[in-house]
Amino acid sequence: MENAVNFTSQSFGKRLGSMLKVDLRRMRRSRLFYILVAIALVIPILMTVMMTMMDGTESKNPQTGEITVMQGPENTWQSIGTPETNAEEKGEEEASPMGGMDVMAMCNINMMFMLVSVFVCLFISDDFRSGYAKNLFTVRARKGDYVISKTLCGFLCGACMLIAYFVGAVLGGAICSLSFDLGSLSAFNLVMCMLAKICLMLVFVAIFTLIAVSARQRAWLSICGSLGGGMLLFMMVPMITPLGSTPIHLLLCLAGGAMFAVGLGAISKTVLNRCALV
Repeated sequence: MENAVNFTSQSFGKRLGSMLKVDLRRMRRSRLFYILVAIALVIPILMTVMMTMMDGTESKNPQTGEITVMQGPENTWQSIGTPETNAEEKGEEEASPMGGMDVMAMCNINMMFMLVSVFVCLFISDDFRSGYAKNLFTVRARKGDYVISKTLCGFLCGACMLIAYFVGAVLGGAICSLSFDLGSLSAFNLVMCMLAKICLMLVFVAIFTLIAVSARQRAWLSICGSLGGGMLLFMMVPMITPLGSTPIHLLLCLAGGAMFAVGLGAISKTVLNRCALV
């Protein structure tokens, strides 16, 4: 009597765990991951030092003769968000196009939501360019597991970049001897702000993953598309995750991140099913 051969299929948890383990190992060995985290750490330090050195610098418009005075940062937390005390104290008469508050409001921690697109797009496009994705789907993993794994890796990278930027902002404030006063806010608001931003990162990563799997090996196209798609939501980030965030902001960002990850993840899986893998 011949022995019967039983073929058992792996469960979803085992497949995802195996896929995620491979991607996390690749991410840990990737120079791009450490470069982006290092950039996130250095940017706030350079920005704070540069703006502090330029504080009080005057520039004159040769046509109108109007003199604009550069305003440096007055508070460490301006790299994270606009403190309520500073916003109330500065009236419209003191506001200037080149003011420190305006520059710091545009070039702050929210830039990390766009910078993480570089990691997501290059991380995914490398799979298709090398033929790894085609071999992976043929032999080992399912496309849904692939999308989830890439989304989680991108989210982890984005979270690390946000934390590195926060550390850099603190170091930059300490180097320039800036105030750490939160005014009417508390440390709890600051923690809620950072947690809300980390949860909101999942929204952007889900968008970038969808664009990256659509562009496949064309990394330049996926990066351009991700930057364009991310800009549609970028201006809403300061309103959704202000410096004075509360648990409500955290819950909204967490719910939004979960909805986008599930919805766009399903679309990404459909794209992979219908498109060629080369």
